[in-house]
Amino acid sequence: MQITEIYKSIQGESTHAGLPCVFVRLTGCNLRCLWCDSEYTFTGGRKMSQEQVWDEIQRLSPARGLVEITGGEPMLQEREVVPLMRRLLDSNYTVLLETSGERALERVPREVVKIVDVKCPDSGAADTFRMDNLTALGPQDELKFVISSRGDYEFARDFIEEHALPSRVNAILFSPAFRKEAQGVGETTNCLLAPQQLVQWMLADNVPARLGLQIHKFVWDPALKGV
Repeated sequence: MQITEIYKSIQGESTHAGLPCVFVRLTGCNLRCLWCDSEYTFTGGRKMSQEQVWDEIQRLSPARGLVEITGGEPMLQEREVVPLMRRLLDSNYTVLLETSGERALERVPREVVKIVDVKCPDSGAADTFRMDNLTALGPQDELKFVISSRGDYEFARDFIEEHALPSRVNAILFSPAFRKEAQGVGETTNCLLAPQQLVQWMLADNVPARLGLQIHKFVWDPALKGV
């Protein structure tokens, strides 16, 4: 596998936010979202065998716990990452997969908690979500919309209704896009869309979604990696 970094921190997003988590960040992505905060994963990294990755996870979290497979786009390395997820599950780790939804998810073990992005229009990667991935989702999975404008919000709101998402997944997350050049003190002014504005729209429309803030960007410098 081509790996950018493996580290232990707190989970900053999803319904698991705030929990200790080991992150396995794979190298490479085939999308170029305008607000991407992980451009450093597009190239580089280092080759690691599954055994080396496994040993590092065990070193960081010997008592098992939470592991997130992320990127980049981890499903570009499906051949290697699916067996790793299976091994983690069989060893009683809770496994999260953060993915864009552009790659097929049918081979991902059902027990993995899939946190799947649906790219909104202002991302620059609209219409990349594979609609057949909706059938691969289960009641433990989550769908995330990163929102930077009213247009993004309306797209997400309408997508939820059109595809009956509350009956398909555990959670629907609305996350304000964060300025990728942000650094220093983490604060809501770094969001491309004010969280307060997003909340007002959600309440006005009774959207069955959860506000998600990237809490690691408020705990640490938003530009800091490996946290």
